[in-house]
Amino acid sequence: MSRYELITRYLENFLSNEVRKTGIRKVVIGLSGGLDSAVVAVLAQRVFGADLLCVKMPSHYSSQNSIDDADALCQTFGIRSEVCSIESVLRACETSDMSRLRIGNFSARLRMATLFDVSAREGALVLGTSNKSELMLGYGTLYGDLASALNPIGDLYKTEVFELARYLEINDSIISKPPSADLWAGQSDESEIGYPYVDLDRVLRGYVEARYTKEELIKAGENPELVNMVVDRIYKNQFKRKMPIIAKLTSRTINHDFNYPRDITL
Repeated sequence: MSRYELITRYLENFLSNEVRKTGIRKVVIGLSGGLDSAVVAVLAQRVFGADLLCVKMPSHYSSQNSIDDADALCQTFGIRSEVCSIESVLRACETSDMSRLRIGNFSARLRMATLFDVSAREGALVLGTSNKSELMLGYGTLYGDLASALNPIGDLYKTEVFELARYLEINDSIISKPPSADLWAGQSDESEIGYPYVDLDRVLRGYVEARYTKEELIKAGENPELVNMVVDRIYKNQFKRKMPIIAKLTSRTINHDFNYPRDITL
């Protein structure tokens, strides 16, 4: 059995067990036309079939290629989908002094608000689509694309998501295009971060998985600027990977010393 066949089976079991033990049978995903959401959508389709709904949420900043790729994926894999455009709300809220970053973050939060509303209508859980590279580097919007009930690919680095996509035979048009959150015209993940994912993931694996120090990574030949940037972002963005901090005033405080498992029942 190949590595990605094993990963696929594990993630299918994860999705089936974690969703259905809540008593819920349906899931929803925000489908952008990008790699990560495509991989999660195909995994979910294999598990839930018609109980999966993908929601396409374009704005006036969305590229036509992304819309076309999302449509093609749904057609190829027989995925049920609908369109809930955020354009009118975004246009109504935009102001002339908003930077591209603010518009991008606001768009991500509009999409997640839309997705959770659809999940309430459907009686479904929202599946997340952030990969481990993004989560470690803080490349995501708090209460936007980082929000979900379950995330099947959050422990896979971006380069691994590419390999999983190839195993799942996802449309080549999605695999071959540069990674982008599609928040504005010409936006590119790697251009924003400053390095290709192959280099980012190599340093992340060394620091996170192998537990090398910065000095050991640099001594092994890694670019010092890259290493320092990666480690700096890991620590600066830890708050995005945690629940809000609650001031402790009593003997048992939520997320301090009152930590039941998420799915505990009486």
